[in-house]
Amino acid sequence: MQHLSFIQINESSLLISFGELIHEYVHARVMQAKAAIEANPFPGFVETVPAYTSLAVYYNPVLVEKKNESVSVTVLQSVQHLLETVAADQLTSSGALVEIPVCYDPVFAPDLITTADALKLSVEELINIHAAKTYKVFMIGFTPGFPYMGTVDERIFTQRKTQPRLRVEPGSVAVAGNQTGIYPFATPGGWNIIGRTPLLLFDRHRSNPFLLKAGDEVKFKPISKEEFETLSMVHTKQS
Repeated sequence: MQHLSFIQINESSLLISFGELIHEYVHARVMQAKAAIEANPFPGFVETVPAYTSLAVYYNPVLVEKKNESVSVTVLQSVQHLLETVAADQLTSSGALVEIPVCYDPVFAPDLITTADALKLSVEELINIHAAKTYKVFMIGFTPGFPYMGTVDERIFTQRKTQPRLRVEPGSVAVAGNQTGIYPFATPGGWNIIGRTPLLLFDRHRSNPFLLKAGDEVKFKPISKEEFETLSMVHTKQS
């Protein structure tokens, strides 16, 4: 792995930067580094947290076997050596392909019509374009379980709302800029809501409560309002 920069955040975390370009290739390198470090953990390693173009490495400084003048330098050199010696084709990440049903009915999509109008598209065109691609989950953030996914077709690049909503319903599927995302909880939000999924992105009863993780791929499947209600009842009973 070439052209990386390493930034010591604090006494228990290191940031690996892969540049500033948001692209699936760059994110693949982030996930490869994550896989390499997790497959070859150094003493004191805790976890990694990926973002669009960077990877945060967290560790317990008390458990690190200091081999240099400081714990932070020891960790830095360990990670650098690992990423220099592990071949890129040996690094794999375990992303899953997840199909997510979405109802684009205006009752669940308060910004669907205005967004289509702003983009000079019909509602049907907006829905078809949004559902046509398979999206990469670049990172989880903003609120627990919120997936930042991209990139959307350039025809549906759109600005955030000038006035954010005080409440966005859980499961709301939205677009902003070149991204699409899903709100796991009822929170304020400034993205354009164009649909809603009946799936629970966070369910404390699951062994892994989060439906999605960085590195996964998402395919949206349009469903009717009736299908939404049926699936919603099923998932409510299971939760």
